[in-house]
Amino acid sequence: MCNVVFLPSIFSLMTKLSVNINKVATLRNSRGGDLPNVVQFAKDIQRFGAEGVTVHPRPDERHIRYRDVYDLKPVVYTEFNIEGNPIYKFIDMVLEMKPTQVTLVPDSVDAITSNAGWDTISNRQFLVEIIKTFKNEGIRTSIFLDPVVEQVEGAKATGADRIELYTEAYADAYKLGNTNAIQPYIEAAARANELGLGINAGHDLSLDNIEFFRKNIPGLLEVSIGHALISESLYLGIENVINMYLNKLK
Repeated sequence: MCNVVFLPSIFSLMTKLSVNINKVATLRNSRGGDLPNVVQFAKDIQRFGAEGVTVHPRPDERHIRYRDVYDLKPVVYTEFNIEGNPIYKFIDMVLEMKPTQVTLVPDSVDAITSNAGWDTISNRQFLVEIIKTFKNEGIRTSIFLDPVVEQVEGAKATGADRIELYTEAYADAYKLGNTNAIQPYIEAAARANELGLGINAGHDLSLDNIEFFRKNIPGLLEVSIGHALISESLYLGIENVINMYLNKLK
């Protein structure tokens, strides 16, 4: 039996939708040309109402390429969020592009997709130095994080502005009917609010599970959604899907 209650919060009215366009680049790369064009796609999703564009370039450039980030910068007039593991090439690009936000993700080189949050305790000094570098350039910093209170506290100690809650565990449980899987996220978000950390979320959020998540997470500022949103758009159309998400995030 579900014992989760919806938590009323004025912050729930402020959740922004950032669209991760990596999958668009994956489709383009599969044919070696420039169709679909990621720059045009970024223009379109903003015109349809998306409040941010997210990209996650990886070292092998199997979807978004580093060149894409440079091409996208002039056309993203909403929030530009660049995700990735802070290797030297990534750091240099972010410092040059100066996006609205950089989200640090501890991806291994061969990871198919992001599969874990940072250990902010054992990696504290490394993260402190990286975050200071970005913040000195006026770039908002976010740390990809499992929903663990101690890791939230560790994130605060690094000087980060926000955390991004890694939501795969919630999404997997939700589709099996286990809504109690939201509880660690509620607790992590509550601690983040106490510490003055902004809260983002992402990974496997979808039209099916986004509304329940948003209503139960106090202070949720932004969600980054890519794979599900692009997949849903194949059936329903990208403009329609963007507006469906916006309605669920109100």
